[in-house]
Amino acid sequence: MTTTPIASLPLTALAQQTRQAARQLAILPTEAKNQAIEAIALALEAAAGDILAANAADCEAAEVAGIAKALYSRLKLDETKLKGAIAGVRDVGKLPDPVGAVQIHRQLDEGLILKRITCPLGVLGVIFEARPDALIQITALAIKSGNGVILKGGQEAVRSCQALVKAIHQGLSTTAVNSDTVQLLTTREEIQALLKLDEYVDLIIPRGSNSFVKFVQDNTRIPVLGHADGICHLYVDKAADIQKAVTIAVDAKTHYPAACNAIETLLVHKEMAADFLPAVGEALQKQNVELRGDDSSREFINIVPATEVDWSTEYSDLILSIKVVDSLAEAIDHINTYGSKHTDAIATEDAAAAETFLNQVDAAGVFHNCSTRFADGFRYGFGAEVGISTQQMPPRGPVGLEGLITYKYKVAGDGHIAATYSGKDAKPFTHKDL
Repeated sequence: MTTTPIASLPLTALAQQTRQAARQLAILPTEAKNQAIEAIALALEAAAGDILAANAADCEAAEVAGIAKALYSRLKLDETKLKGAIAGVRDVGKLPDPVGAVQIHRQLDEGLILKRITCPLGVLGVIFEARPDALIQITALAIKSGNGVILKGGQEAVRSCQALVKAIHQGLSTTAVNSDTVQLLTTREEIQALLKLDEYVDLIIPRGSNSFVKFVQDNTRIPVLGHADGICHLYVDKAADIQKAVTIAVDAKTHYPAACNAIETLLVHKEMAADFLPAVGEALQKQNVELRGDDSSREFINIVPATEVDWSTEYSDLILSIKVVDSLAEAIDHINTYGSKHTDAIATEDAAAAETFLNQVDAAGVFHNCSTRFADGFRYGFGAEVGISTQQMPPRGPVGLEGLITYKYKVAGDGHIAATYSGKDAKPFTHKDL
């Protein structure tokens, strides 16, 4: 199958075209969707040279433009990251099909049967800064869940996105999935227009900086799935194993500091400060982390002062703020005050303290004795993720296939009418689960 060049279509017509293709996709069997996903993986492998060359050109232009370090890190797509993204595509193909699952099967009365069946949302609008690998993940998840997708990458990643979508279309052209299911926008002006397409787009997924996500949330009537900030914490309790806590802190800050699940603040119980802070300070500074601390932490390590602004800052860089707290309760209060409801962790050997932390910290992810870097759809076994949601209502945390489906109620009878079940001689419902 072929697709109409994007530039030749007005955005409304493009959205209509995507919705029509999505309706065709929604009724395809699992095998057809899995064949399309494998075709995408093969096409990406075949086009790897072109994709990496396009990304290298994007990175070169971004360096000349003076792009922020964190954004550059997200933009760069090397061979290892591309291979990992392609592996994620294949992992999605191995996942159970989320469409068509029977969530409720109930007899309302004899011959009157209710089913609640999962179905696709329809069309996704995905807007992201840098992160060309996000395009790959989201496309695979969209196809597996039966959804069309309109993608808008940042200007800094335009060459990369074009090369990726070209390969994806080539892969889909050999399958039962219409290439129009996956569309790419390339100009800034199209963002505002996309946000107004509530008649055709069912969910907006923004991935980028907190200011970018807030802009999207403030400028559309379409439901938005995402998070504005990634201010994650590690609290080192008085009962923590020092070496274990040091290892966790170093990983959570330095493994990929530009990620939204990297810690930005380290909280340390006062009874641990004298022993823990010098050890963790040395380990972090060996990794070139700039440390900023409150007055109490600076009694034990020689670092620059932290300010009130630091507690609510997502650095996305090798910078970490440190605060000494008097108690577990104070740590929890600090996190619930300054955190972004993303992911927060406790290091402790006290099971009761851990349970209190996990129950009382208000975040999508709460971890015990492990790095916050595990907050990731791939690591959770979702194959990939469309993004991370910090909203209270589900889906919450790393969102995979389950966040891209909804459900409908199907009721089948044999001439049944509601009047039979109302009034003086009303017939009772059986409400029997089948």
